[in-house]
Amino acid sequence: MRNFTFDLDENVERREVRFNNRFGIEIAADFYLPKNIGDKKLSGLVIGGPFGAVKEQASGRYANEMAKNGFAALAFDGSYTGESGGTPRNVAAPDINTEDFMAAVDGIGMQKNVDRDSIGVIGICGWGSLALNAVAIDKRVKAVATVSMYDASAGFAAQPLEQRTEMLNNIGKQRWVDVDNGSPAAMFDQLPSKLPENADMDTKETFEFYRTKRGFHENSILSNGRWNATMPLSFMSTPIMNYMDEISPRPLLLIAGENAFSRPASEVAYKKAKEPKELMLIPDAWHSTLYDNMEKIPFVKIVDFFNDSL
Repeated sequence: MRNFTFDLDENVERREVRFNNRFGIEIAADFYLPKNIGDKKLSGLVIGGPFGAVKEQASGRYANEMAKNGFAALAFDGSYTGESGGTPRNVAAPDINTEDFMAAVDGIGMQKNVDRDSIGVIGICGWGSLALNAVAIDKRVKAVATVSMYDASAGFAAQPLEQRTEMLNNIGKQRWVDVDNGSPAAMFDQLPSKLPENADMDTKETFEFYRTKRGFHENSILSNGRWNATMPLSFMSTPIMNYMDEISPRPLLLIAGENAFSRPASEVAYKKAKEPKELMLIPDAWHSTLYDNMEKIPFVKIVDFFNDSL
């Protein structure tokens, strides 16, 4: 029996679907629908993220809530993670994960209850920047929203040159180790084994989401695994949001916690984007607050946004 970190709404049905991205990797997804709709066509939403999470966590929660509000919604695992295919495991790359979003548009468009001319995208955390990257070039998508968006490529690009060079040298050495061993090594654990007493709220919220019963899932890299040590390489060489202006004239909604470390990423994206666009800051919210805090996630706003845009 599969584990989910949220309860399926009594008025929503869920089923597993599979499809391939254009690299031939099988993508595992869950498709959420309001019950008893027959052959009615609905607007579809593709939902990905957070970075290091799986579809049984935040993206599934969002899909469940949006289906409760009348949408068809698909939450998916990125290539090399969760139940999706691809080897080696625990890898991320901007080009492949951007394609995962576009493949998920294929996947939801294959479902009989989805109107192919009315599809939107929601990206959470690091998958938010990947969502923007995908929507900029996939003109089938009619609107996009991000939640706690973070741009890993921009984060690496902002490093001082000496720090960046040292990191690249270390990754190069690690590649030789991986070649000699015949398999990739794992990165250091990105979360502490025990939460420090003086941890800031972003660290506290993220730790609680991934490492406690609040949001732990055995398939999640940040809950129960580690990224490959060489994983950052692609993000260090590939800028993600170079084509933000090409999302327009399709509507864009950026949602961020007022206190989140990731808030500046949404503010930068907002400045880069053309109208129509909106930046919504959530008071007393941190980065991971918006993964699962139903009192803080502005679902009314998100529902209204897609009802107006699709």
